[in-house]
Amino acid sequence: MRLKLVALIALLGGGLSGCATYGVIDNHSQTENVTPQNYSLANYAAEHSRSDDITIVLAFSGGGSRAAALSYGVLEGLRDTKINIGDREVRLLDEVDLITSVSGGSFTAAYYGLHGDKIFTNFEDDFLRRDYVSEWLYGIASPLLWFSNKGRTDIATRIYEERLFKGATFADLNQRNGPLVLINASDLGGGVRFSFVQEYFDLLCSNIASYPIARAVTASSAVPVMLNPVVLQNHKGCYNPAQNYLEKLDEKKIKEAQLAPQLIDTLNALRSYQNRDERKFIHLVDGGITDNLGLMAFYELVEIGGGIANFMERIGSRPSKRLVIISVNASTKPRYNIEHTNKIADIEPIISAVTDTQLHRYNSATISLIRRSMERWSEELSTYWEPIEPFFIEISFDGIQQEQRRVFFNQIPTSLSLSEEQADELTRAGVELLQHNAEFQRLLYEIEGKD
Repeated sequence: MRLKLVALIALLGGGLSGCATYGVIDNHSQTENVTPQNYSLANYAAEHSRSDDITIVLAFSGGGSRAAALSYGVLEGLRDTKINIGDREVRLLDEVDLITSVSGGSFTAAYYGLHGDKIFTNFEDDFLRRDYVSEWLYGIASPLLWFSNKGRTDIATRIYEERLFKGATFADLNQRNGPLVLINASDLGGGVRFSFVQEYFDLLCSNIASYPIARAVTASSAVPVMLNPVVLQNHKGCYNPAQNYLEKLDEKKIKEAQLAPQLIDTLNALRSYQNRDERKFIHLVDGGITDNLGLMAFYELVEIGGGIANFMERIGSRPSKRLVIISVNASTKPRYNIEHTNKIADIEPIISAVTDTQLHRYNSATISLIRRSMERWSEELSTYWEPIEPFFIEISFDGIQQEQRRVFFNQIPTSLSLSEEQADELTRAGVELLQHNAEFQRLLYEIEGKD
């Protein structure tokens, strides 16, 4: 009922608006605001100080506050896991090189990227225990919004600014010696993922340094209809290495490498940003639409960027002994009542069932692709004397052994509001699912047994 109310108020808010709604443009032209150190792969390579013995990538899925809480629990588990590298003991969390996220997972990723260990003292009160749905509903129900040119997305961004990010931009994110955080949204016009990193902003002749983190997270979690798209301007007047690289990229080599067919579509979509007269404004919505696990964004960075060896070089890391991807998948398999009767179901459960079916099928295909790719990447990086071992660690509710507890998690709706019990149980599940994961235990055994 509450989700129906949210949709109704959102539609009424849009219908009652006395003015046309326009997306706020926050991305500056490169020619207007040139900053030498932007949030990019190249600058990350110059700044990071993690060990080259292990490469760790975290992928945080969509799923509203449910995904944020589960991801937060995994961060806690990594914090509490100590390993020995060389002659020193380190937290496994401090060896994370990159976090890629979509939708609900982007709240956790961005907060950790900006605040570091403060996440473990502040995030629960700042996010997990707040009812952001009610705050947002209060904002869009205001008659002041109905007769302004601001949209529902502006209300969400303002709330995230005040509660979570305090006006921080990507220049602030660039100052921390933490992992590279890749916040991902979906480009409606291009049908492609859009990552908030300078390499993507280069394609728009724009500078990411002054862009608000709150608006990037809003774009990553902007569910269509509920929220308006976040809009970026495709500026004119520049030519940079990113554009030059895409122009010269050999599609034949991509096909010969037996990679995913959608890479060619992605490549063409990225090239389309050069059509600045046709694509003046880029409309971004929920990243989960194009990749609910956050894994494809990393995959495309690697493959379109010239392969895993080139990617490792760009982030300033030599081939590590172990390549680790931890996928935190908060998607659910709720029970529907439509099979209890021959009564024709309402539209809402039908849409939910269809969406869940498509989502799980796409997730399965993505995970299969990543597993195959990790084997290939490891072979490409390995030498006879120093083989590279891949570890794909999947965290999901399927790992919950107790059926009643598994049902509890699968019935938590996708929303930006959790009960205290839900927040606590999801966080605890993230820790336990990581610690009890067989592949994670194999990783720890390999580190302690061979190093």
